[in-house]
Amino acid sequence: MSTPAGSPVRTVPVRAGVAVGMTQHYIAGELSILLAQLQAVTPDETAARDVADLRREAESRPLAALPRVVARALALDDGLCWKSQTRGDGAAFIRQARVAADLREFSVCAGLLADP
Repeated sequence: MSTPAGSPVRTVPVRAGVAVGMTQHYIAGELSILLAQLQAVTPDETAARDVADLRREAESRPLAALPRVVARALALDDGLCWKSQTRGDGAAFIRQARVAADLREFSVCAGLLADP
C-alpha cells in the first residue's frame, strides 16, 4: 500500500478475515470528527470543554495514545446519556447514544478498542 512519506499505515483486521489499511492521520481525523459530533450533543459547557480537550488530544497525540482518548470519550458520553435519561430527555439520550455507538464501532475497526 502506497502512502505519503511519514504516514505510517496500520493494517487492522476486520470481519471475515479482510484487512484494511488506515493511516494514522485518517484515524486521528475520523476520531476528531466523531468527537465533534459528541461535542454537538453535549448540553453543558463543562462537558463541551472536556470533549474539546479530547479532540485536541486526538489531533495531536501519537496513535498509541488514542485508545485512552476513546475510553475517556466513551465514559464521558455514558455520563451524558445517564444525565439525559434522568432528566427524561429521550431525544438527547438517543443522539448521545448514537454518537457513542458510532465512536465505539469506529474505534474497534481502527484497532483502538478490543471487540468483546
